[in-house]
Amino acid sequence: MRSPKLAALELRRFGRGKLPRAALVAILLLPLLYGALYLWSFWDPYGRLDRIPVALVNDDRGATVDGKKVNAGDDITEGLRESAVFDWHEVSDAEAREGVEDGTYYLSLTMPADFSERISSSSGDSPETGALEVRTNDANNYIVGQISRSVFSEVRTAASTKSSRSFLDKIFISFSDIHDATEKAAKGANDLKDGVGKAKKGSDDLVDGVGKTKNGSSGLATGLKKIDSGASELVTGTREIANGTQQLADRVNGAAAQARPYLRDNGKKIGDTARLVSDTSKAAQHNLDRIVERGPAARTAAHASADRLTAAHTKYCEKGEGLVDPTPEVCEGLKDAKVAAADVAVIADDLAEIAEDSGGDLKKLDAQLKDLQKKADDLAKRAPHLTSDVDYAVSKINELNTGAQKVATGMSELHKGITKSKNGAVSLDSALGRIKKGATDLSGGLYQLKGGSKELASGLDKGVEQIPDYGKEDRERRTEVMADPVKLASQSLHKAANYGTGFAPYFIPLSLWVGAMVAYMLIQPMNRRALAAGASAWRIAFAGWLPVAAIGLLQVAALMSVLHWGLGLEMARASGTVAFLALVTGCFAAIIQWLNARFGAAGRILVLAVLMLQLTSAGGTYPVQTSPGFFNAIHPYLPMTYVVEALRRLITGGGMGPVWQACAVLAAFTVGALALTALSARRKQVWTFDRLHPELSL
Repeated sequence: MRSPKLAALELRRFGRGKLPRAALVAILLLPLLYGALYLWSFWDPYGRLDRIPVALVNDDRGATVDGKKVNAGDDITEGLRESAVFDWHEVSDAEAREGVEDGTYYLSLTMPADFSERISSSSGDSPETGALEVRTNDANNYIVGQISRSVFSEVRTAASTKSSRSFLDKIFISFSDIHDATEKAAKGANDLKDGVGKAKKGSDDLVDGVGKTKNGSSGLATGLKKIDSGASELVTGTREIANGTQQLADRVNGAAAQARPYLRDNGKKIGDTARLVSDTSKAAQHNLDRIVERGPAARTAAHASADRLTAAHTKYCEKGEGLVDPTPEVCEGLKDAKVAAADVAVIADDLAEIAEDSGGDLKKLDAQLKDLQKKADDLAKRAPHLTSDVDYAVSKINELNTGAQKVATGMSELHKGITKSKNGAVSLDSALGRIKKGATDLSGGLYQLKGGSKELASGLDKGVEQIPDYGKEDRERRTEVMADPVKLASQSLHKAANYGTGFAPYFIPLSLWVGAMVAYMLIQPMNRRALAAGASAWRIAFAGWLPVAAIGLLQVAALMSVLHWGLGLEMARASGTVAFLALVTGCFAAIIQWLNARFGAAGRILVLAVLMLQLTSAGGTYPVQTSPGFFNAIHPYLPMTYVVEALRRLITGGGMGPVWQACAVLAAFTVGALALTALSARRKQVWTFDRLHPELSL
């Protein structure tokens, strides 16, 4: 009898009575318990988190920052209620603690009293981190605690981002304030630079003016020294003349009776003395001419110096009109020079008045000198003839003596005035020297200040260009970027619609393996009639495999119908998924058939053991790399590994490479398992003592 007929005969047994038919229905629906029920319970747990009771404690008392009220706790509370992530219950801290402990709440989230204060401290002197307090109890549910960590991590990130945005906004505003202040400082530095430049020019003009005044005062002092020297010589000369004429007059007048003999005996000496008087008078006239020549110029120079010093002192020291205030030492020097210059100017006026013959004194003196010279010349001419004209000579000598005394007296007074003018001019020149040095030092200092102010202005101008000045929109954009600089650009190439869709590739092969396992609990892995009749081993193997494979196809149809139309499982390749599951159920049936055929009752235990090994090493929940090394080692050698990977590509999408690989692997497992079953069938056709009396039977 052929294998299909043997398989049909095996299935007809389930049509004889209600109990066999119920058993067949149970076998068909059994995968739904593992597939549909499991997936239904896990279908979308994250979509129902709003049913999980969670305690929310808001003890935040708020804070005030820059006159604005900050209530971070209220903001987070409002945001959580709007998001409806959990079933929030606002309670006190004590109620939350007690509720998490007794299971009323799965967990609690607390905003402490100083939460806003800590968050706002980021812009203060003592920044602190604000802490959200999460209380969990794994005794209630471990998974909820894991979910809460992910949810509250997003809450913490949102709160941190908001706090950072406020802090960074203040930083950018500070940048703008610094920019404006630096810009003002740069403008002030440029004004300072211009002012220092003007002050430098003014100091240069002061140095130039003082220098010219110094040159004039030096010339005046030099000229007055020469005049004083000449006047001193005139005083000496005129005094000697006066003394000589006085002696001569005394002698002549004292010895008038004896004059004639004396004159007769000393005619030559008298002539020589008269000529000496004539020469001295001529020299005195020459010195008077120098006074007349240089007196007005000296007065002009003295007054010019006095005026310049007076003007400089008034401008820089009294009125303070200069761009840079002179030092007190310079002002004191200017004052002394001003007074000295005024004194010299007075003396120069006196000298000029003398030179201009004020009151006729100088003219009189000049006339007297001329007259003295003339008389001396006449006396020198008449000296040889004095004997004959003693009376005339006596009168002339008296006249000469009188004129000489007047000249000596006038010359002495003139010398005193010239000496006073000379001393004043020397003091003026010395004071102007000190003023010139101070003005030069001031000019040098201003030169350095000008260079420094220029560098300062240039540096501040560059600083203004480098310090950013953000507008409101730019500031908000930059604040948003810096508060949350890294965005997670999440892109799922083949996104699973929900939790159940993601786990379907794991639970579907599990349910088909269990379905085949239960089927072989009711269906013999090898047909006994065929074994007894000595049928072909391959025919026996196929005859035991086909009924379960057929039931497996019905299980696939029932399971996928419920998953698709009942739970809403959407498959990227629906027909490919069903066709692949037909291969899967055939492969699982062949493997389970061989284990039962080869090992008998112990084979059922091995079927469960292989199932456990596949479930733990297939990577259906966590990546297999996270499992211990043993499971990584057996991972590539079990069929469910390839089934899970292929179903992921068929249900959620992706390349078909793993699918074709899985088809090849499952086909190999199917053929290999059938071959091993055929081998076992051949061995079963020989009865042994162990078969007659098995050690264990189930």
